[in-house]
Amino acid sequence: MKSMQELIDSMILAGTLHTPAIIDAFYKIDRKYFVPEAFSEFTYIDRPLPIGKDQTISQPSTVAFMLEQLSIKEGDKVLDIGSGSGWTTSLLCAIVGEEGSVTGLERVDDLVEQGKKNLEQFSFAERCHIQKAREKLGVPGQTFDRILVSASAQEIPYALFEQLKTGGILVIPVQNSIFKFTKLSNTKLQKEEFPGFVFVPLITDLSI
Repeated sequence: MKSMQELIDSMILAGTLHTPAIIDAFYKIDRKYFVPEAFSEFTYIDRPLPIGKDQTISQPSTVAFMLEQLSIKEGDKVLDIGSGSGWTTSLLCAIVGEEGSVTGLERVDDLVEQGKKNLEQFSFAERCHIQKAREKLGVPGQTFDRILVSASAQEIPYALFEQLKTGGILVIPVQNSIFKFTKLSNTKLQKEEFPGFVFVPLITDLSI
């Protein structure tokens, strides 16, 4: 079994992980607190693991890659769609610091409760939380500095751009690629595509 140190070192060596604040978050938010006991021996292996209800805790190197693409700053207001076990929400919360906030959304009731319980292991209660996803994607009516989506959409969910502040960044898997969108203005987006990933599917409308 690999150790946390070996896992982090391997991601740094591969160039996947390089920002000091994100590296620090991986040390602070140990994956072992989010992996089901039945799979504990695989905690520090770089692979996704089941967490129940046909959902997974994502592969560490994929999480690291997406966090690096988000270019998160201290004090950012972040939306985490598909929070699952709560690992990404906790990592994000560690990165944004005391002045930032993170809202995690999850559509599976059991995972909402599991994520909340896992989040409670850290001192994030006042500024970071996980809640049940509503019928419409995201949190309509609010805007965020950064939006992370951890499940794959079949097409780009344009509704999320309305929830992104100007200058904000959305990182989202669409089919088998990760896309990074930077909102330059209300009418202009910058898009980057990184192919070759696999995610569980994103449900964009819970009313269907």
